Amino acid sequence: MEIVSDYKWEKGQTIQRMVEQFGSLGFQSIQLNRASEVAIKMKREGAKIFLTFTSNMVTSGLRGFFAQLISLGMADVIVTTVGGIEEDIMKATGERFIIGNFKVDDLALHEQGVNRVGNLFIPNESYEKFEDKLNAFLELLYAKKPRWAVSELLKEIGLLLDDKDSILYQAARHNVPIFCPAITDGAFGFHLYLFQQRHKDFIVDVVEDFKNIVLCISYDDKKGAICLGGSISKHHALLACLLNGGINYAVYLTTARDTSGSMSGATTDEAKSWGKIKDDSDAATVIGDVTITFPLMMAAALEQLETEGLLQHG
Repeated sequence: MEIVSDYKWEKGQTIQRMVEQFGSLGFQSIQLNRASEVAIKMKREGAKIFLTFTSNMVTSGLRGFFAQLISLGMADVIVTTVGGIEEDIMKATGERFIIGNFKVDDLALHEQGVNRVGNLFIPNESYEKFEDKLNAFLELLYAKKPRWAVSELLKEIGLLLDDKDSILYQAARHNVPIFCPAITDGAFGFHLYLFQQRHKDFIVDVVEDFKNIVLCISYDDKKGAICLGGSISKHHALLACLLNGGINYAVYLTTARDTSGSMSGATTDEAKSWGKIKDDSDAATVIGDVTITFPLMMAAALEQLETEGLLQHG
């Protein structure tokens, strides 16, 4: 029988120690500590780790943390939505997003050419500059060959970037594939369409990339998944693992509830009904804002893994 313990601040306290104390605090704190333990286990056991996230998390300052996790060897496969690709490229090429307010005159923002993501603002000008950068990249890639699988296209773009805080930059240099099954669902897709009108033989092959994600792991691999939010990024990773025998270790962090019947709210238990997660898997679900829960959960795991020499550097 486990007993609830009072949380107390300790001088010189590490994040790892704080999150360990969460394990007997109650409610979602217990789940957050559990999630950190599962993340440690998947790395210790040599699991291939899928890290999935939606674009709003790249809008936020988590973008550089994702890039760092790739460099530390904490992500073997990335699955995201196209807005995350766009905004990673924007930030890598000098664009800066603004901290605004949840309560604001949105019609006034529209007139000013500013787009709101929660309490973060993105000027239209950033998208205009992105268009120029992307077209230049596509011309270079088209000169190499006219047909690309999505993950291959994104790796080539990553190699053209010069920003160590970029997800694409780090993934390209650490041979971590980035899958974006809904590549057309944003400004990126619109400019792919326009580029194809000028170059009729230019093809971005999402079906080829489905093969790539399914074959990037095997049935015998131990598999781990850290899924932030839901959407197609979460499901695409789970589907690839389902076709390869299911996931051994899973961490879900989300603000959604399972009563919605949505992919965002679907729990690790629900995933077992589909065979996406194995019956005997180690799994945890944390309900809360990922910009708070993920840095705490992951930093605690990194502190432990660093002491064990399980992180890669360089």
